[in-house]
Amino acid sequence: MYMGKKILIDLLKLRDLEECRIEAFDGELLHGGAFKTIRELASFYFTCRRCEDAPCITVCPADALEKDENGIVKRSLNLCIRCKSCITACPFGTIMNDLFEPGISGYRYFDLSDEKELQEFAAKFPDDIVSIVERDENPEENIYRLTDKVLIREHKWEE
Repeated sequence: MYMGKKILIDLLKLRDLEECRIEAFDGELLHGGAFKTIRELASFYFTCRRCEDAPCITVCPADALEKDENGIVKRSLNLCIRCKSCITACPFGTIMNDLFEPGISGYRYFDLSDEKELQEFAAKFPDDIVSIVERDENPEENIYRLTDKVLIREHKWEE
């Protein structure tokens, strides 16, 4: 396990930003063989309630959402038409509106597997939203490991 510097993202505070044109990915991070950003994965891994009959999946006209073998919702970027029906259908606000706007002018993507970009990513946010830490996950503090270099603070939903 990676024991060096990591970023800690407070997902609750990040959700409160009116606009976030900054996103990141980790070189080790693939979900179902597809590129996924840190915020999208964190939302689906830790915030999603994993509804039995998930309204986000049911309402999607492009069949772009499905559950994996662990019940985690994943989105196919190739199928998603960005209609945002899933955002409206989710009764828990799991899916962030701006996750559907990649490629828009002004977006900046950081590769967190690169030490310099990890530092630059953290510097773009106030310390109470994204900080650089040298620690491990601690569920008692609502801090969970997403990757070797990314920790997420979130009130994780559990059945």
